Amino acid sequence: QVQLVESGGGLVQAGGSLRLSCAASGRTFSNYDMGWFRQAPGKDREFVAAINWNGATIYYADSVKGRFTISRDNRKNTVYLQMNSLKPEDTAVYYCAAGTFYSGNYYKTESYGYWGQGTQVTVSS
Repeated sequence: QVQLVESGGGLVQAGGSLRLSCAASGRTFSNYDMGWFRQAPGKDREFVAAINWNGATIYYADSVKGRFTISRDNRKNTVYLQMNSLKPEDTAVYYCAAGTFYSGNYYKTESYGYWGQGTQVTVSS
């Protein structure tokens, strides 16, 4: 079992920045690839970013590329999502997830077996 706890969400004005953190406990964190997803009201959960177990492979959704940065610190069992130039359409509950992905399925929710409880990000215009 892996337990994931997100933090760092909040209310920010458009153009602002937030840094989300996801702390993992339980099984060895470095064994897992990690992802960030988000879900806005009335919408499906969507892929945001993913990073493989050692940080060598990173993927982003087109909608956040150039604005968001995913990183991880395996010594601290934590994955981060730095979000800059935030837009109102970034408003959602953000979830971190742990699993094992490949180049063809990193964006699929079913590639991740463990999920956090989510943290709300609200961007005002």
